[in-house]
Amino acid sequence: MAQEASSPERNDKEIVLSVRGLRKSIGRKPIINGVSFDVRAGEIFGFLGPNGSGKTTTIRMLVDLIKPSAGEVLVCGENVGKHPEKALSYVGCIVENPEMYAFLTGWENLEHFARMQSGITAERIAEVVDIVGMDKRIHDKVKTYSLGMRQRLGIAQALLGKPKLLILDEPTNGLDPLGIKELREFIRMLADGGMSLFISSHLLSEIQLMCDRVAIIARGSVIAVGDVDELVSQAGTYTVWQVDHPDEAKAMLEAADKGSVSGAVSGTVSVVPDGGHRIDEAILTTLHRPIVTIMDDEAVPGWVNRFVSAGIAVRSVQRVAPSLEELFLKLTEGERIG
Repeated sequence: MAQEASSPERNDKEIVLSVRGLRKSIGRKPIINGVSFDVRAGEIFGFLGPNGSGKTTTIRMLVDLIKPSAGEVLVCGENVGKHPEKALSYVGCIVENPEMYAFLTGWENLEHFARMQSGITAERIAEVVDIVGMDKRIHDKVKTYSLGMRQRLGIAQALLGKPKLLILDEPTNGLDPLGIKELREFIRMLADGGMSLFISSHLLSEIQLMCDRVAIIARGSVIAVGDVDELVSQAGTYTVWQVDHPDEAKAMLEAADKGSVSGAVSGTVSVVPDGGHRIDEAILTTLHRPIVTIMDDEAVPGWVNRFVSAGIAVRSVQRVAPSLEELFLKLTEGERIG
């Protein structure tokens, strides 16, 4: 089961980022309410919530841009509040949009940022340029770069100090589908190399595709933390039917749903209205007039037999997991993302 964020998480992997009871108030108004989670070595950790939920405020506290009212942030065991220089030496970060000098080349920008850190050589700059795949354009002016290229250059800058943790705030904002796909592959490559990545986003589909684990935040509070697949499974599973007489089959299911069928097949059944679910449309468009239901596993074989006995051929039965959006809306009582 997914773990609530009220207690430290346990795992054999090293904890790179540990956030405990983080709070922020402006005057008497609480903005962040006791946020807690861990990010482990080599994982992609998603921080999911609608705009205004507190994602960027939390990130600013993680990197000491604003001070928390309470709580602590540890990076590789170092307390950001007490030893910020040491703790943040392990961190690379892009908060909101990467800020670059448009009149300089990409290489000149990296040289400028390298001078702000000790021990960053030209060889290291060349390494990060190669890592982000910008060797062919690095000597062009930044003003000629696409948004995706600027994002890559920002990540290159964040990688200069060989961080153990890379924090990206809404990294897919403004990118086209190809740019998002390339960024997702690049982030996975970094994680496979042992780096931990903390990705904030309001895009549910991207978090689901990109991340290993996720914390869901709403109104300044983390309401769930866990593996993406485990969290999605909490939202339940749909059973999607493809039959050759859908109207008759749906009438049978609805009658059982209302309890008006004597000797009904054991197990609960509920027919989901059209549009009352969040299933990947790519699944539904391959079917002709599918019937979406919620039913217990043990009820499925009985309903197959029942349909066949009624002369209704069953062409397919699929168990379909809902999206992370389904879980989010259940947890937040319908609050919208975006």
